[in-house]
Amino acid sequence: MANQTRVVVRKVADVAQSDLEVAIIGSGFAGLGMGIALRQRGETRFAIFEQAKGLGGTWRDNHYPGAGCDVPSPLYSFSFEPNPDWTRLYSGQAEILAYLEHCARKYELAPHLRFGQGLAHAAFDETRGHWVLELTTGQTVTARVLVSGMGGLSRPAIPALPGLERFEGVTFHSAQWRHDVPLEGKTVAVVGTGASAIQFVPRLQPLVKKLVLFQRTPPWILPKADRAHGPLERALYRRVPAAQAALRRKIFWQHELRYFALQNERLSALGARLARAHLRRQVKDPALRARLTPDYRLGCKRVLLSNDYFPAVASPNVELVTQGIDSVTGTGVRTRDGQEHAVDAIVLGTGFRATDLFTPLTLRGLGGVDLNDAWRGGLEAYRGTTVAGFPNLFFLVGPNTGLGHNSMILMIEAQIRYVLGALDALREGQLAWLDVKPAAQATYNAQLQARLGGSVWASGCSSWYHDAQGRNTTLWPGTTLEFSRLLARFDVEAYARQPRPLELVPAPLRQAAGGAR
Repeated sequence: MANQTRVVVRKVADVAQSDLEVAIIGSGFAGLGMGIALRQRGETRFAIFEQAKGLGGTWRDNHYPGAGCDVPSPLYSFSFEPNPDWTRLYSGQAEILAYLEHCARKYELAPHLRFGQGLAHAAFDETRGHWVLELTTGQTVTARVLVSGMGGLSRPAIPALPGLERFEGVTFHSAQWRHDVPLEGKTVAVVGTGASAIQFVPRLQPLVKKLVLFQRTPPWILPKADRAHGPLERALYRRVPAAQAALRRKIFWQHELRYFALQNERLSALGARLARAHLRRQVKDPALRARLTPDYRLGCKRVLLSNDYFPAVASPNVELVTQGIDSVTGTGVRTRDGQEHAVDAIVLGTGFRATDLFTPLTLRGLGGVDLNDAWRGGLEAYRGTTVAGFPNLFFLVGPNTGLGHNSMILMIEAQIRYVLGALDALREGQLAWLDVKPAAQATYNAQLQARLGGSVWASGCSSWYHDAQGRNTTLWPGTTLEFSRLLARFDVEAYARQPRPLELVPAPLRQAAGGAR
């Protein structure tokens, strides 16, 4: 094993018992899914740390009017916990949050949830072989393994608009919706036309006196095949679980095949024709249609689903502004043509900092290296899950695990299985830690970036998939089935392994290794 183990500065002779076996950060789908998997294996020495006062992650924070998922709920749910009581094919935020709360109750996660305790700093103690976590409460906790379930869509992106701080009205991001601010009868500016905006704009439009919508790039929008799940259908799913399982399989294959449609230029052109037909049906004004028509290949940016966005934008009280924003004044928004749009409130539908996972957190690995410094040239991980120089650290929804065609829950479950394999390797191999080899990480990412370079996401548009250097550090370049197969086995040979001192190995394993000393 010596030739497989990275040389470290300190010895591990005094590795100590940590407070926890596993510390999980975040209580969304990823964090809860990891906790459930540990509970199902009989693990009790773990905790889920959550900075907010309740669980849910994205589905707790994004409660703007019209918030919902653009993946059908039978697929946007854990494979091991189907919900027969979805009231719609595409459920809204409240139902998804209720589902997560149900999962936490059913799998008895309450004793492991630590609300109001976010992660402030973390450092790997090479001498003792565990992570030291400094929480926002000032408490210090140690854990042998650290799992990040924070995801990439957790930090709102606030645009650097000159003068934004001078605006005398109310400003808020869609992920920090101010329900206490009455917008009825007001003139409201909406900045951004992404996935959140196309959901809340149709809800705002009937309420406000005027809505000024600032669009930088129009999105491709397809019809949303939503429908209600009536009482009889829900009763069928409760009594015949196989019926809902069949629906999930059907939806899965419909979405999985979209990957090939997006990557094939002829098929994506067909999708673009469908999107243009959808636009023609809903917007009669040819000049407005022209400004709502994208000039890039369908799939290069996130494809959106909506049946009510275009009618809202075409309403008489909505003004679509495609001039770039120059600045914000005390009373409105000034565009680059010199026109000032007077508004009472500004709603930012500007998305998230998806390529900036950890800042301003400090997370230090071997030799005290900060993850932010390791990622200075761009986010990078091995199989989207581990990072060289950061032993026993695992990311769920890490770099290059995002999707443009299917359910992220499929990716999360594949990563959870991979982490469980790593935990088995630590225990069975009597290891203090595992650290992915730099060469393995470099080779993996070179291959991954080569595939992305020939994909639809590199066909010429600018999107949040890319970082400041132009690298796509967000998306997985293949199908979910391919990712699941890739992570089906924990490939311990790709990792440097640090043996654990024999006296700290549990007695049954010591005996198997030849007796305690």
